[in-house]
Amino acid sequence: MSEVLKLPWPVMPALSPNFRGHWAEKYRAKAQLRESWAWEAKRQGAKRLPVEVLSLHITFVPPDRRHRDLDNLLASIKAGLDGLADVWKVDDSKWSLQITKSGEVGGWVEVQLT
Repeated sequence: MSEVLKLPWPVMPALSPNFRGHWAEKYRAKAQLRESWAWEAKRQGAKRLPVEVLSLHITFVPPDRRHRDLDNLLASIKAGLDGLADVWKVDDSKWSLQITKSGEVGGWVEVQLT
């Protein structure tokens, strides 16, 4: 089994772990990302998986060449990954993750499931 999803870049500043604004703005941004990634995954054909343990390879393809830390990038997509867990009906505590940042510019996040 191998599935690749191309998901939108998390553009809202409130998703960053460094965001210092109002908690309600952060809450809305997380809810929006979770829902948008779940719908996009469904649109690309994702559905319930008959497994308990997953290995994900996440590749960040930033929209520009600014420096970004991988740990902050991962934190900013946590809500989106929860949306994928909702679609796949898999407990995300049993995932193993491999995270990379692409050298190209594009503005998306690629999630490869194996």
